[in-house]
Amino acid sequence: MLLVLADELHFGRTAKRLRLTTGRVSQTIKKLERTVGVPLFERTSRHVRLTPLGRQLIDQLRPHVNGIQDAVQRAIDAGRGVGGVLRVGFVGAIAGQLLLRAVGAFGSRHPDCVVHILETQWNDAVARLVDGDVDILFADILAAGHPGLTAGPVLLSEPRMLAVSVDHALAGMESVSVAVLAEHPLIQGPADAPSQYQADRFPRRTPDDRPVRQGPRAGSFGEALTLVAAGRGVLPVGEHAARFYPRPDTAYVPVHDAPPIRWGPIWRTTNAGERVRAFVQAAEQPALDRPALTPADSDAPRLAVTGG
Repeated sequence: MLLVLADELHFGRTAKRLRLTTGRVSQTIKKLERTVGVPLFERTSRHVRLTPLGRQLIDQLRPHVNGIQDAVQRAIDAGRGVGGVLRVGFVGAIAGQLLLRAVGAFGSRHPDCVVHILETQWNDAVARLVDGDVDILFADILAAGHPGLTAGPVLLSEPRMLAVSVDHALAGMESVSVAVLAEHPLIQGPADAPSQYQADRFPRRTPDDRPVRQGPRAGSFGEALTLVAAGRGVLPVGEHAARFYPRPDTAYVPVHDAPPIRWGPIWRTTNAGERVRAFVQAAEQPALDRPALTPADSDAPRLAVTGG
């Protein structure tokens, strides 16, 4: 309970995750604070925050709790083998391609495991992973900045491009610098994304310390590209966008001085069981240089594809 409240910083959400009443959560935390002798959380009508001693206790407890949970999961997996069901989500077309190739390699090794494939969106991907709706998420690995998540191996690094309207002044450029973000509104992504992901994809300032003007917020990648096409702002994207999302109203301009975007699997640290480890190992097989999988592939596993 203590670790869940430290992650949520909200008694209501903590109670919902633990299937308890808010009063029960509050009483348990107060009892623990009486045992320790000092407050672990600062509570007001507007927020809940960890005290310095509370943060210290959480930092010391989390590795031990994770270790216990992982040991239990290992024992369960050892008894079951790599069977059962694995729910794998992805964000965007390139993540979907990486996932499919991992599914092919995984299925040839573990045909008794059913893989459910779920498409997630910008605004719910990390939340669905944290809440346990998916076991593994294929995404920009910076999305692992949320507490309790682990980023796996980088499966693909790709150059960045800037999506602009075909009528935009930058549309005909051979390449641009990331500094141009100071001169045009920047379409915004999900507000609750991890801070390091926000700073990387939707920076507030350019490398030369000029402010970046915030454009409208989009709830999905498709919506963001439509806002770009409407001239409402520009959007940094991976190089794959030009191949997977070609639009007559949108141009993609290379950004010559931006770091690459790195894609890979992410999972809950406490869910590092045998199935997850086996799938991540399969994902490390060469990805985009392999031919696309087809339903006729002999090593295809049993799939259950679920939308949303």
